[in-house]
Amino acid sequence: MTTPDVRGLEQLERAVLDDTASLATALRQCLMLAGYAHHAELRAWALKELEGYTTTDELPPYRKVPAALEVVVDLNLPGQIIQGNTRRISTHQLPQPARDRGIGESAPIRQGVRELEAVVAHGDRVVRLSPPGSAEYVLQMTQEQHRLGNEAADITSLHWDVSVASIEGVLDHIRTRLTQFVAEVRAAMPPGQQNPDPNQIDSAAQQALNITGGDNSTFHIVAPNAKADGGSTANANVNEPAPTIPQPWWHRTTVIWGAVAALAAVAGVIATVIVK
Repeated sequence: MTTPDVRGLEQLERAVLDDTASLATALRQCLMLAGYAHHAELRAWALKELEGYTTTDELPPYRKVPAALEVVVDLNLPGQIIQGNTRRISTHQLPQPARDRGIGESAPIRQGVRELEAVVAHGDRVVRLSPPGSAEYVLQMTQEQHRLGNEAADITSLHWDVSVASIEGVLDHIRTRLTQFVAEVRAAMPPGQQNPDPNQIDSAAQQALNITGGDNSTFHIVAPNAKADGGSTANANVNEPAPTIPQPWWHRTTVIWGAVAALAAVAGVIATVIVK
């Protein structure tokens, strides 16, 4: 392959440096550049950022954001029903299977960048994301409340409360990675070279896109039919550590949602979390 065969760097550079341009457009430019360079890992990374990550994909560290856990409780009191009472909970108040799965106060952001850009553009301050298996956990938590004699409380939702600012941070991180990639390619090109060659693309992808997390571990992009030196395969799923010996979840922290009927007409919201 000759040097002029790898085209598209200038278009990508313009896209990543224009903060008003869609990040999805820049990623499509990256996808085309990776195609010209026959770089499978770079194509795979750009495509995952565009289309989103599945639950079986290793998630980059920058796509895991701090998020509070919340539940929504409906109270079926004599003569009235109080719906949509939101309460924040700790990880210790989750059913044991949820904790065994690693669900905690960190939300995985798996959506593609176009969807994330739409969320940011909508203008909300927070969004709610449901953990995998949340419907089953909600049922278990409701059954536990009924078993404890609190039959008025029905838990209807378990979700993460994610700040839109955190989603903006994810998008900004992706744009910064793309900018770093372009800068690495430019740094590898000698004066007078018009287009990068595949080796320069590969070196820049290693520098910019083999992402190092906060624990100094490296996130590798692995694609089908990738080159042998393109990195190792990682199969770890976010929020899914090695399981511990399972126990019934009610053997751990008990969460009691109390309803004080005498205060319902005055306060309007009645749900007290008591952690034993």
